[in-house]
Amino acid sequence: MESRYYDAKNVFIDSIEIDDYIALDSSVISYKQLQHSIEKPLKMILVFGRPGTGKSILLNYLYENLKYQKDIHYFATPTTNEEEFFHKIFKVITKKDLPANTRVNFSTLVDYCRDMQGKREIVVLLDEAQMYSAEMMERIRLLSDSRSIKFIIALHKTDQEDLIAKEHFQSRIWEVIELRNGTLEDTQNYIHKKLLKKNLFEIANSIKSYHIGLIYKFTKGNYRETNKILFTIFEIYEYYDLHHKSKIDEHSFSKKIIEMAAIKLGFIHV
Repeated sequence: MESRYYDAKNVFIDSIEIDDYIALDSSVISYKQLQHSIEKPLKMILVFGRPGTGKSILLNYLYENLKYQKDIHYFATPTTNEEEFFHKIFKVITKKDLPANTRVNFSTLVDYCRDMQGKREIVVLLDEAQMYSAEMMERIRLLSDSRSIKFIIALHKTDQEDLIAKEHFQSRIWEVIELRNGTLEDTQNYIHKKLLKKNLFEIANSIKSYHIGLIYKFTKGNYRETNKILFTIFEIYEYYDLHHKSKIDEHSFSKKIIEMAAIKLGFIHV
C-alpha cells in the first residue's frame, strides 16, 4: 500500500530537470538577466552563488528554452580532462566526432573559431566550473576571445574565497549574475508551488506561515537544504502513515515532525 505522502516526498527530490523549475520573483529576474546577457556582445558571463541557490537548474532551464532557437550547448558535468573537453568543443563546433585516439590541436581550434566570427555564434553553458583548472580556464578564455563562442560559466561562491577574484576571472568576465538564498516569502512560494504543481492541494494548504518560518530558520532560504528537509519531513510522515497512522493528523502539519527532520539532518543537535 502506498502512502499519501509518497508523492509529496518525491516532489522534493533534488533535481535540475526543467519540470522542477519554480518561477519565483528572484529566479525570474535572474533568468531574464541571463537571457538579456546572451544577446549582448559579451565573451564570458559568470553565474555564481553558494551551492543550492539554483545555478544548475537556471542553466538547464535556459538551455531547454533556447535549444531550438540558438546554437546552445549545456555541459552539465565538468570535464576535467583537457583533451576530453576539447573533443567536446570540437564536436560542438564541427558537429562531428573526432576519430578515436586523435588529439585536438588547440591553436588550430582557436584559428577555426576565429574564422567563424560573424558567421556563427555558439553559446556554451559550463556548469560546476570551479572544477576546471586555471590552465583550462585560460584556454576557455582564449576560445571566447575568438568571439564565435560565448561561455556562460556557473560556479560556487564559498566562504573561503570569492572566486570572482581569482586571477583567471579578473578582466575576462564581462557580466556577473549572482544567485542568493531565497527570502522567507520565496521559501513559502517555493514549497507551495512545488506541491501545487503536483496537485497536492490539501498538503500544501496544511503548511502554514508558522511552519514555513520554522523551515526557513533551519535552511536560511537555501533551495537544496529546503528540498532536503521537506523530503525528510514527508519521509517521516510516510513512515507513520504506513505503520502508526493514529500518531499523525492528516489535516494539520506537525511542528514535531519538522523538528524530527531537522534533528535527522543535523540542523538541531541533541
